[in-house]
Amino acid sequence: MVILIGDAETTVSQKYHHSDTDQMESKRQQKVGRQIQKDLGEIFQKDAQHLTSGSFITITAVRVTPDLGIARAYLSFLPDKNKNFLLQNIQENTRFIRTKLGERVRHQLRIVPHLQFYLDDTAEYAAKMDLLFSDLVIPPASAEEDEDTNS
Repeated sequence: MVILIGDAETTVSQKYHHSDTDQMESKRQQKVGRQIQKDLGEIFQKDAQHLTSGSFITITAVRVTPDLGIARAYLSFLPDKNKNFLLQNIQENTRFIRTKLGERVRHQLRIVPHLQFYLDDTAEYAAKMDLLFSDLVIPPASAEEDEDTNS
């Protein structure tokens, strides 16, 4: 899976703030998403430590499709120098993670959703925007412009 991050592509932060149909998530989707987020956190802490190579992983969001068939998990890593390698490692072990998730949610869900993992670039995007704003050169307003705006 290729994750494209850049100016020409939609950022992950923009993707997960809107569902695929641009409608609000149902309460059920939100509840299932929160449960999966919690369970994935425990799985990465206890059962899948070998996948994260000692990095601190945060599941920033989990969005579930309306049919509850797919759960998209957005991850961030600290330190983030190996984030693409870590994400690829997690993606290659999705079956193992889904099995562990199934053990935890078997009494709440009939079908364990297929898992998709993405990098959450929200922090990078915010830092990039801060840098752009700090580089802006805005000349001070002249005295004539001040008078025009006050009139």
